[in-house]
Amino acid sequence: MKKSNVDVLVIGAGPAGTVAASIVNKAGYSVRIVEKLQFPRFVIGESLLPRCMEALDEAGFLDAVKAANFQEKYGALFVKNGVKCDYSFADRFTEGWTWTWQVPRAEFDKILADTVVSMGVPVSYETTVTGIVFNGSDSVTTVEQANGDKEEIEAKFIIDGSGYGRVIPSLFNMDRPSNLPPRKAVFAHTQDVKRSMADEPNRITIIVHEPGVWIWVIPFSTGITSVGFVGDPAFFEKYAGNMEEQFRGLVASQPHLAERFKDTVLVFEPRVLQSWSKTTDKFYGDGFVLTGNVTEFLDPVFSSGVTLATVSSQKAARLVLKKLKGEDVDWEAEYTQPMMQGVNTFRSYVMRWYDGTLDTIFFADDQDAEIKRRICSVLAGYVWDTENHYVKNHDTALFKLAATIKTRDKFRALNKEA
Repeated sequence: MKKSNVDVLVIGAGPAGTVAASIVNKAGYSVRIVEKLQFPRFVIGESLLPRCMEALDEAGFLDAVKAANFQEKYGALFVKNGVKCDYSFADRFTEGWTWTWQVPRAEFDKILADTVVSMGVPVSYETTVTGIVFNGSDSVTTVEQANGDKEEIEAKFIIDGSGYGRVIPSLFNMDRPSNLPPRKAVFAHTQDVKRSMADEPNRITIIVHEPGVWIWVIPFSTGITSVGFVGDPAFFEKYAGNMEEQFRGLVASQPHLAERFKDTVLVFEPRVLQSWSKTTDKFYGDGFVLTGNVTEFLDPVFSSGVTLATVSSQKAARLVLKKLKGEDVDWEAEYTQPMMQGVNTFRSYVMRWYDGTLDTIFFADDQDAEIKRRICSVLAGYVWDTENHYVKNHDTALFKLAATIKTRDKFRALNKEA
């Protein structure tokens, strides 16, 4: 069996893995990425957030991504029964980036992987991790290539950015169910020839279809648009036929989309993703750290996936470098607690989205401009800024704001009747 060794082994060549690999590589340490699939490969998470731009910048990826001419994204539009609420990232509370991109992930992820290869980091595609043995922080990872060849890779540390593959949590029985209910998404890429009849393409549109069911509309610079319906699995049972018939029935049932996407050409047959929310016992161990969706993928509604992936990898890579230099690392205080601040902030917003609390806030009359700026910061991915009341008190602030709005509207209605 072939044997090799590196300072750091990275599992997964998605945004989490490539950001971590680049940062460690730039510090002068040897890095290798192993990836189960062959790139390009399809994955959702196509609408980025401004906060991830900082991680992409540190990793040295921005120039390569800019050269691809992806659709620039400047905000998010929420729609319910024809009423619109627009958030512009330029109006956020937290200092930082005011824009990002909307990307076909197959192309975006391949650009990141190709760029990290150009930096000197080898990527082994179609290479599956079959076992890991830890000896303190040192490890031996057994991998198998598509042709059946096996290899043992010795490493001083492992960064697991394997996403839905959840390599280390699966191997060591660390997976735990999320506290979020299971949901289902039905989605497709469509030729958007009637895009000009709708809103400008430089933002994501999120449509409230009915309570607990919503739609994403993500335009790409190619003229293709990603459209997906998300809700309780039972909601989809009323739509009969094959996947294309179900998808077209869903589109026809939404007034905001029906005419725009009537008889549209689909780039691929609609696909299904469901029961995606999982978490794990802890984010680190002696010799490894988990990043990205390996920690927890919450829900696609606020496009948090790539941001949590890249920011967690950015933080993890910096701490791995400290470890390699012989410095002490308090993984709980320096990694888990900060990451959970971001995860739990997004989690609160996801839960308040599905229970209707954010409906009350987003579609209220006479919104307070300062409050909107602070919520906009969360929607831009700045979920670590505890100077923001709607980050620091994410678990209670939205409830209180919605209650205030309802009370105000009730008094207005009473005064109008009087």
